[in-house]
Amino acid sequence: MMNEEMKKNGGRRVAMFPGSFDPFTIGHESIVERALPLFDEIVIAIGVNYNKQTLTTAEERLAWIRGIFRDEPRVRVIHYTGLTVDAARECGATYILRGVRMVQDFEYEKNIAETNRALSGIETVLLYTLPEYGHISSTIVRELVKWGHDVSAFLPRNCDPRLIPSTWKLNQ
Repeated sequence: MMNEEMKKNGGRRVAMFPGSFDPFTIGHESIVERALPLFDEIVIAIGVNYNKQTLTTAEERLAWIRGIFRDEPRVRVIHYTGLTVDAARECGATYILRGVRMVQDFEYEKNIAETNRALSGIETVLLYTLPEYGHISSTIVRELVKWGHDVSAFLPRNCDPRLIPSTWKLNQ
């Protein structure tokens, strides 16, 4: 049965992939690339998490992620504040896309998915991280940057190095 959001979108399957994405890693990129065959459009939604200290501004992350997907017309990148489920409705998402790295992630995501479905009827689709990316998180990358370590191996290869802050050590 088609939900109300899909009816508004003419039956298009639109997934919103929310996160702070500070930074957007190869694990995030993998989730988007693997989800593209499942959806007509993926909206990467950069949210504000007031509990996290960010390395980059929302504008920098917008530019960086848009650059990564510059050749993929089915990917759109936005910024939002407030509840994820409200942003999903605003951007016309019919699904919320999330990546799961470990069991602890699953428990957290399950609770959020059930709440979002109760509030909006929007279903959450979980994709498991590929094993080679399971150890990568934005938190770990931020910590490495903080201590001056090279983070090149954890960032998408096609990102524009001019958009990466000059304080980050990169082996390029």
